[in-house]
Amino acid sequence: MTKNVILGSMGVCGLVALASLVDIFTSVPFGGFSVVMDVMFIVGAAVISYMGWETFREIS
Repeated sequence: MTKNVILGSMGVCGLVALASLVDIFTSVPFGGFSVVMDVMFIVGAAVISYMGWETFREIS
């Protein structure tokens, strides 16, 4: 169960990062409201994904 939660959170982080990248280039999901917020979403998703990957490796 723990591995599923970690993989799920990494998947959600990937979707947030993808949506932010699409918003930067096309202004579709969020209307291009703030590029700074998009960059912060990408950085946050990267940090959470890294922490999830390290935790996943530690559990395995």
